[in-house]
Amino acid sequence: MKYAYLLVLVALSVAGALAQQKTQEEIDREKKFQEQSAKANADTSKHYGWDHTASAALNLTQASFTNWVAGGSNTLAYSAVLQGSSALASVRTVWANSYKFAFGQARVADQGLRKTDDEIYFESLFIYKMGTYINPYAAATLRTQFGPGYNYSSTPETQVSKFFDPAYVTQSAGFAYKPVPEFSTRLGAALREVITSQYKQYATDPVTGTVHSVWTMGGLESVSELNANVAENIQIVARLELFAPFQNMDRIIVRNDYSLVAKVNKYVTTGVTLNLINDVNVLARTQVKQALSLGLSYTLF
Repeated sequence: MKYAYLLVLVALSVAGALAQQKTQEEIDREKKFQEQSAKANADTSKHYGWDHTASAALNLTQASFTNWVAGGSNTLAYSAVLQGSSALASVRTVWANSYKFAFGQARVADQGLRKTDDEIYFESLFIYKMGTYINPYAAATLRTQFGPGYNYSSTPETQVSKFFDPAYVTQSAGFAYKPVPEFSTRLGAALREVITSQYKQYATDPVTGTVHSVWTMGGLESVSELNANVAENIQIVARLELFAPFQNMDRIIVRNDYSLVAKVNKYVTTGVTLNLINDVNVLARTQVKQALSLGLSYTLF
């Protein structure tokens, strides 16, 4: 009987030792499974509740000339940008808010300071998740500026805008489609208000000649956004906004915003932005603004 017990103990010990001897492939598979599980748990815990992001950037450009026979003008320019987002996610809803504040000026020779960038932008988007790629939404956007703007092609220069004059406000509701995290698009019925006080040329109907203080238009709105990393340190952001008024569906208002940002290191970034606006109510030709920047950037949170 003693020998029987001894044989059983030996057999159990051998079986336990064999069970503990895993192949390297099994070890790697188990490690990968644990990492995926940990990532899934982390993503799930981050998915619900508030999620905030914010970053600030400061770009400076300076050039001076003394006895420079090739010629040139002393230049000093700066631009500051603060942008971010705050999103509240739950099982059934997403409330996403994004904002951007930008202002820049430049001095060339003795011409004085001239504005090079000026933007106040805010968007609030609410989505009800139905468990599909297509979900109903409601959104509101505001776009205006901080300071006065001038037309420098005339002498003396002519002021053509100021704070909240004009201001563009849009409210819309419809359906949003997001097949992948990097891309989203939405289409819905919208109300667009152009708010003016002194510079009413922005709220004048070119078809009827009617001058408004607040010009309200009903129509269809489409907004498409792409936010993707084309490399580890390069990000591309593109946004296309379309608004077609019900009364004049052929007079579509188009706004395209593109930006390509590359991080040189933790604090230094370089980037290029391109803005295209086609609004026949303001100008028959396409408005184009392009900027190339190199400066300091810091992620606040």
